[in-house]
Amino acid sequence: MLDRRGFLKFIGGAAVGTLATPVVWQGLDDISIWSQNWGWIPKLDYGNNDFTSVRTVSKICPSAVGVEVRLVGGRPVRVVGDPHSPLSRGGVSALATTEVQLRYSPARLKRPLLRSADGGYREISWDAAEKLLAEKLAAARKAGGATGKKDRLVCISGDDNGTMSELFSGLAAQMGDSRFFVMPGDAQTTAVAWGLMGGKGRAGFDFERSDYVLAVGANVLETWGTVISNRRAWGSKRPFGAEPSMRLAYAGPAQNNTAAGADAWLPIKPGTELFLLLGIARQLLQDGASARGDLALFRAAVEPWTPEKACAACGLPLPLFTAAVDSLKKARAPLVIVGSDMDQGGGVGPARLGIAINLLLGRLNREGGLRAIPVAPPVARGAAPYEARMTADLAGYALKAAKGETPEIDVLMVHEANPLYALPGRTMEAVFRKSAFSVTFSCFFDETARQCDLILPAALGLERYDDVAQPFGFGRFIYTLARPVAEPLYEARPAGETLIAVCREIGIDLGVGSVTDMLRAKAAVIGANWAALDRGDSFVSDAVLSEAAAPACAFSAEDAAYLRNATPAPLAAGELGVAFVARLALGTPETGIPPFNTKTISETELVRNTLAADINGATLRKLGLTEGSLITLSNGAGSVRARVHAFEGVVNDAVALSMGFGHRDFDAFNNGKGMNVLDLAAPAAEPVGAGLAVWNDIRVSVAKA
Repeated sequence: MLDRRGFLKFIGGAAVGTLATPVVWQGLDDISIWSQNWGWIPKLDYGNNDFTSVRTVSKICPSAVGVEVRLVGGRPVRVVGDPHSPLSRGGVSALATTEVQLRYSPARLKRPLLRSADGGYREISWDAAEKLLAEKLAAARKAGGATGKKDRLVCISGDDNGTMSELFSGLAAQMGDSRFFVMPGDAQTTAVAWGLMGGKGRAGFDFERSDYVLAVGANVLETWGTVISNRRAWGSKRPFGAEPSMRLAYAGPAQNNTAAGADAWLPIKPGTELFLLLGIARQLLQDGASARGDLALFRAAVEPWTPEKACAACGLPLPLFTAAVDSLKKARAPLVIVGSDMDQGGGVGPARLGIAINLLLGRLNREGGLRAIPVAPPVARGAAPYEARMTADLAGYALKAAKGETPEIDVLMVHEANPLYALPGRTMEAVFRKSAFSVTFSCFFDETARQCDLILPAALGLERYDDVAQPFGFGRFIYTLARPVAEPLYEARPAGETLIAVCREIGIDLGVGSVTDMLRAKAAVIGANWAALDRGDSFVSDAVLSEAAAPACAFSAEDAAYLRNATPAPLAAGELGVAFVARLALGTPETGIPPFNTKTISETELVRNTLAADINGATLRKLGLTEGSLITLSNGAGSVRARVHAFEGVVNDAVALSMGFGHRDFDAFNNGKGMNVLDLAAPAAEPVGAGLAVWNDIRVSVAKA
């Protein structure tokens, strides 16, 4: 772990600004705000026309969008893109534009809630809520129990790109016999793969400066990484009437927005990303590619995976495979990005192969390639370093809890996450059953809040100080502040300030007196100017770690044996593979679909309140189904009811299902709309190395409803 001096040796840079690009979602934003006649829409107070703008960064959008919040009479009324943000350069997401509307939503939690004996909830004061939480934490800290017999505290955070998680990690460490988890996602999968291959710091993907990107399962124009930055780069390199300076190929089972926008779509069966990557790696080695690491073991692992065998496993036509490999070899600055169709559950194995392929292409720390980016050390006392925070396997822990293999929990604490909705199946329910007391910091009464004993209304990102520290997927080191544009509505409070106050009450010193103290300390560690950050500027650096701190083609003999002998499981008669399709406008694992984004939902996603199932014509004929057929998709994990939509942008013997629907508890716009397709997913232990739980290869039986 680096100290400040060591960090500053390779960190350089300054607050930067960039030119504006067209704001794709501006029209939607205008319509959303002003065309509805709903009483809770923010309205102007006539006679007070003071107009101001505040630059900040969205914490509700995982793409880390830089935004300008427009205020009239001191009231936030509109969100637009920040043309000076290096993360978005004037672009904005459909999710980020809605944060003002969510601020005024009648569904927002207004006051602390405590579960009653009858299962209902009653409002309590903040003083009573903080006192109760302090008492529960103090009792857990004092009692504890023998190591391994009980978890005093389990923390789950939905924030994997901010310093706030350091507070919860620091609390867990000082409680003893405790666990800290971030919600699963491609950031975690990549971090684990990176560490297993000997990499320090974290992986950066220089999408902006690449001239050929092969995205395998990574929905780079919709949900993967810093999406708005990706879209801007992709669009700017494809000027109308001129030859594109960037080509994009996408490998996946369905034509999502990335596949639709790409130059080439490689239609592969669901869950077969591993086999495609094995074939590509073998071909590069056959053509003379080399890299640091034990190439003998790696060669042995990939040797059986000829182009023909890899294509047969994936269901991919051989010419498309050959064209993709040729494009990688011919490109000046090729880049391979590996992820999951659903940004979760894709497995560490494919991520490791993606890193290895970039190394074979000689793309480490090159412009437009894979970059080893430094990570700032933690500033909260007791907080685990970034690498440790990102490797704890929440889905695996929940799976063990469901099997009765984890200890009882004194206190379960959830921070801006909704694991009971966003994790597969019902495994998380076992974690809650094992918890003597549960608390959530949340803006809305979601599925997780419904199961908690204490609900603390959290301030939105627009109402608090927070930060974005190196968002996943961005190709350079970047640090940006989220700044409050207005006071929290109702009795909402910043979760960080509450946690610091409660810890102080029970004698736990997190090393910071306030959230702003913590963020100032983080800025000082990286050498950023606080005044510039507090104006909305970003600290950006091109610094990278040395080759010695970067990953190598490191695979154990056990890993190599597994990869060499891996076999795609065949579909049973009547079974379909599931292709998950995600859109940023349809919410995230942390938040539901904002009300105004409901107008972007088409009948190819939701038919009235019934989920749409995309199936191609050949598969429909095989199953005896037609357009509009009502079906039930089921497996051992659960079942989903859907209506058939004929769509040729899905591979044979597969069904494409949209994510983001099926909320049971969130608000009137989300509840009862469609079904949660993760009810079909069942996590399993990954056999490659010390991998994470996976759930990317889902099969279902089909029956007429």
